[in-house]
Amino acid sequence: MHPSAPTSLSLTDQLALQRTRLANERTLLTYVRTCLALVGFGLALLQFHPERGGRLGYTALAVAAVVLLVGLLRFRVHRRRLAACERRD
Repeated sequence: MHPSAPTSLSLTDQLALQRTRLANERTLLTYVRTCLALVGFGLALLQFHPERGGRLGYTALAVAAVVLLVGLLRFRVHRRRLAACERRD
């Protein structure tokens, strides 16, 4: 939402949209944090126990990629919905 753009939303609704937008960003950062933890766990397993923890380490890396992908997709969907709410009269 741009300050110069006229909008018919009340101040309360504008603030609610801003809070929701910030919550969406915090949720994305939570997905990224979880992804980084899984990457660290997977790499540690591969580094310290390559023969015994190899499969689990690679699985953790794959799960990290899936978690990041899901987080990014959810973020984009919610961002589009919020943008649609801002444009709505």
